[in-house]
Amino acid sequence: MPSIYDDDLRPLDLDDVKTYPLASRTSKVKLSDFATPISDNADVRTFLSSLPDVLAVQSLRQLTARIHNARQLKKPIIWGIGGHVIKTGLAPLLIDLMNRGFVSAFAANGSVLVHDAEIAMIGSTSEDVDATLSEGIFGGAEETGQLLNTAALDGARDQIGLGEAVGRALTSRGPKHRAYSLLCAAYGSKIPFTAHVTIGGDIAHFHPKADGASLGATTHTDFRLLAALVKEMDGGGVYLNIGSAVVLPEVFLKCVTLVRNLGHPLSDITTANFDFIQSYRPLTNVVRRPTEKGAGHGYSITGHHELTIPLLAALLICK
Repeated sequence: MPSIYDDDLRPLDLDDVKTYPLASRTSKVKLSDFATPISDNADVRTFLSSLPDVLAVQSLRQLTARIHNARQLKKPIIWGIGGHVIKTGLAPLLIDLMNRGFVSAFAANGSVLVHDAEIAMIGSTSEDVDATLSEGIFGGAEETGQLLNTAALDGARDQIGLGEAVGRALTSRGPKHRAYSLLCAAYGSKIPFTAHVTIGGDIAHFHPKADGASLGATTHTDFRLLAALVKEMDGGGVYLNIGSAVVLPEVFLKCVTLVRNLGHPLSDITTANFDFIQSYRPLTNVVRRPTEKGAGHGYSITGHHELTIPLLAALLICK
């Protein structure tokens, strides 16, 4: 039975399609990019060199080179972190990288203060919200709220940032597990640690000692301090956003615009976002906007922090 379509409508004839020799084509992947098998006694360097040189691995290697370059130039390498970084057990790696000169400063959201302080004090964290929310006792840990809010009050009095204030308060208590605390390590090494809270967003904000004015004053000081660090990124600095989908990307973007508003140049910078999904704000406010118009280069690394950050650390150390 013939086609029901008009006689003028016929499938295209393929006889005159142009082709070319396969070997003449420029291709994106070649054998030299392939992974190589790992022997059962391979060391870390061998493992790293065996990875396929494509996509995320290629980005990680380029980012590693840029971080090394920043360290050589003595430019800031700022690690912006969310609480999930602490809850996945990565603090020891970040402390080691700090001691090796791969961290110039930490910027943290409020949940980092909670989880890091609890790890330092009792060696565990991450409350089972489902088990406690219905009873109205979620977030009611006395020691956590007391520490963070007293630190904010003292920090406002002394006109210092919230991150430094909490680091000071936690260190002064001599917590049993301080070796695992980013706050204690940064405070002891005089590495800037800025904390950026949204009031009402953390469990400490409904503790009896919570004082909104003190929280606001100290976290605003930290915003200004982070902006001062971002200003120094010009000419080779690096900002890494790890596990903060909203707060830190917004804060970083405002630091960038503040620096440029005050007439300071901010170009040739490197930014990267690490998370298990790529969200709008990190992609837009960290990876793309600050580096556009030739101002630098941004990377997006998708994967679980407990896998990607140890891999980045290994690349940094073994390069």
